[in-house]
Amino acid sequence: MARAKGRANGDGDVFPRKNKEGKITSYRGAYFGPDRKRRYVSGKTKEEARKALREARSNADAGLVFDAGKLMVGEYLDRWLTDSVKDTVRQGTYERYESIVRVHIKPAIGRVKLKVLTPAHARALYRQKLNSGLSPRTVNYIHVTLHKALKQAVSDGLIQRNAAQVKAPRPEKPEIKPLSQEQARKLIAAAYEIEDRYAALYVVALHTGLREGELLGLRWEDLELDTATPTLQVRRTLSQTRTGHKFELPKSGKGRSIKLSKKATDALRRHRAKQAETKLRLGSLWQDNGLVFPTTTGTTMSGTNLLGRHFKPLLKRAELPAIRLHDLRHTCATILFMAGKHPKFVQEMFGHANISITLDTYSHVIEGMDGGLAEAMDEAL
Repeated sequence: MARAKGRANGDGDVFPRKNKEGKITSYRGAYFGPDRKRRYVSGKTKEEARKALREARSNADAGLVFDAGKLMVGEYLDRWLTDSVKDTVRQGTYERYESIVRVHIKPAIGRVKLKVLTPAHARALYRQKLNSGLSPRTVNYIHVTLHKALKQAVSDGLIQRNAAQVKAPRPEKPEIKPLSQEQARKLIAAAYEIEDRYAALYVVALHTGLREGELLGLRWEDLELDTATPTLQVRRTLSQTRTGHKFELPKSGKGRSIKLSKKATDALRRHRAKQAETKLRLGSLWQDNGLVFPTTTGTTMSGTNLLGRHFKPLLKRAELPAIRLHDLRHTCATILFMAGKHPKFVQEMFGHANISITLDTYSHVIEGMDGGLAEAMDEAL
């Protein structure tokens, strides 16, 4: 009877690693890379080590070689961006990660060997950036990027611990500057007075809380304006990347349906009629992309141009505070909360991944809504 083929020497199961007292501290597994060199992976538990070993063998079969012994942090981060980040997140997100790695992390610790990277390196990096004048929020972005990259390195068995598993700088909450109800009315009145061709966009932003990219990515096919219950479907967002405009999935990764108010519906109907006149006047010069809020020729509109050429001048003309377009979203949320609407409904309307984001973002508004709670308890008891 033929003898079953055994495992290659050093390419078998994982084995424990013990300290001087004989206590198991971790598990290690060996495999042969595509270059036939023996390599090792490790994990805190036997199952973690086995998982890392399976992944390492799979990478070896695909011709990938990760030699953590010689691998520099900068080289690993480049591989992480290419293999783990690119094409798995939105283009804008990838570009932010790439920029943080290139501008902040690699110049500081890029030439440190991955296997000797320690939490002290991460703490020193954060302190250096804070001392250079970067805001805690920006430094927190650096921490998040490094933490994600090193978490992947641990999962791949390249290192045993995440050196960025340290306390991150506390980010500053961005200041929210919603308009009051009276200011919002003033904004819309001024937009129609000067016949701003994005007046309907401001109305929709205030009535639905859509993000800038979601507004600029809207197509007429996403709207049902002539039904008993007019609705808007959020199916995409328009992102501004280094290579130009790109349509992507909404921030939450999935779409949502929003019931339109009467004023938003009326504004969109008027806007549709005016756009039809423009298309007829321009003829072949109009590039029909089906967009609700395009440029004057039908192409995708830049958020930067919308802000600088239209929104900011409108605020100045209406004698309103210099807010961001995104603050119209905050205005919508504030009005809804002040009207007593439940945070769960606002979360679904706004497309937040979970309700904790809604509560955290607008806690200051909710905290100010006493709503007669004390009086209600007095009456009940």
